[in-house]
Amino acid sequence: MISAATTILYMISSVLFICGIKLLGKADTARKGNKLSSVGMLLAVVTVLLEKEVTSTAKNPPLTNAYIWVAAAIILGSVIGAVWAKKVEMTGMPQLVALFNGFGGLSSLLVALTQYMTDKNINVFSSAALGLTIAIGAIAFTGSVVAWGKLSGKMFKKNIIIPGKNIINAIFAIIGLCGAAAYSLSVAGLFDASIGKIGVIIVTTVYLILGFTMVISIGGGDIPVIISLLNAFSGLAAAFAGLSISNSVLVVSGCLVGTSGLILTLIMCKAMNRTLYALLFGSFGKSAKNGGSGEQKEPKSMSVEDAYLILEAASSVVFVPGYGMAVAQAQHAVKELSDKLEENGAEVSFAIHPVAGRMPGHMNVLLAEANVPYEQLKTADEMNPQMSNTDVAIVIGANDVVNPSALNDETSPLYGMPIINAYEAQTVFVLKRGKGTGFSGIENPLFTNEKTVMIYGDAKQTVSALVTEFDEP
Repeated sequence: MISAATTILYMISSVLFICGIKLLGKADTARKGNKLSSVGMLLAVVTVLLEKEVTSTAKNPPLTNAYIWVAAAIILGSVIGAVWAKKVEMTGMPQLVALFNGFGGLSSLLVALTQYMTDKNINVFSSAALGLTIAIGAIAFTGSVVAWGKLSGKMFKKNIIIPGKNIINAIFAIIGLCGAAAYSLSVAGLFDASIGKIGVIIVTTVYLILGFTMVISIGGGDIPVIISLLNAFSGLAAAFAGLSISNSVLVVSGCLVGTSGLILTLIMCKAMNRTLYALLFGSFGKSAKNGGSGEQKEPKSMSVEDAYLILEAASSVVFVPGYGMAVAQAQHAVKELSDKLEENGAEVSFAIHPVAGRMPGHMNVLLAEANVPYEQLKTADEMNPQMSNTDVAIVIGANDVVNPSALNDETSPLYGMPIINAYEAQTVFVLKRGKGTGFSGIENPLFTNEKTVMIYGDAKQTVSALVTEFDEP
């Protein structure tokens, strides 16, 4: 029986989670929200250990003593987390988030399998929740591994097209649900227990494969949205795991993660003018080479010295950051240039597209790290009406989010996607390392626009050189 004290502690943990997520909605309160959520999780873990009597002082042989296993898990997890936090750069953050989603799904999957192996008095409702936990957790795990491979470039570098993908996935889903149903019916006494074991094996195996086949054919342009969706899946798996083991705080936290992840997914789909259906059952990357090639002419380029002369005379400047800024670690240099422009009398803004970068909020995190004021960060809806009156738009390593093909080329995979209308600015500087097409492989006619000039090279070095020009007498 759960004591009143345990119930109160779970309620406090849940409140801390809710308050923490609310505070994460604003840049100036995000750290406080993260700390509140961490305290809530610590309290929840301690409460679980007390409730399940894991901290019992019974004298057990070393390898069966709960203290040893709990301590080992805490030490191992802390070491891995500390090393990872120190070593990971912002360019590696998207793939790290993808792995975290996968680990969340895997942990729920393992909880469900452990409950299946140890609980001999399980009821039909709990068995159904276990089946859903296994299914969703397995998809979140293998799907996140594929997303990590695509983002890191270590696996699945080329788009893989699976013929009849949707039919195959539907068959896998039906077979897996049949396995979960067989397990639940065996618990109800309608099938033999051996059938239930086979059902657990089927649902686990099939949905691990389904996570792979669902994500493998999704192109690079949709990966940020997929990460958000898989985050929702990991939360949903945790919620069902909480139902199966009667843990209220796990249900609450899982629902919070699941719903927030789904809301973010829908927001990002809207930002790309794509439906969730098209995201899951289409293949964004497969037709990228067929459209959006733009005019067949060479882009114009400019030196840093000439670009400085234009910036010096500008009264309004908009920065449009993309993944290239993260690769170059140029956010601090961009902040320095922003300060120089403001000192020179220019009005400075940052136009942030929801899918810029390779994870939700990637650019916001980078710019917050560089202490760019939150009020300078504008959405596309806020900036686009002002773009035609902007003297200079500086595009730093962005491609798809400023691609005019999304507005005027029906053959482009981007067609219909809302973009930042950088092409309307009086002058457009595009900072790129080379002449490539970016992660999604889609050509951008903005680069050959009459008002656009390219400044090739490392973005950090280029921006730092512009800062130096402002410093010179």
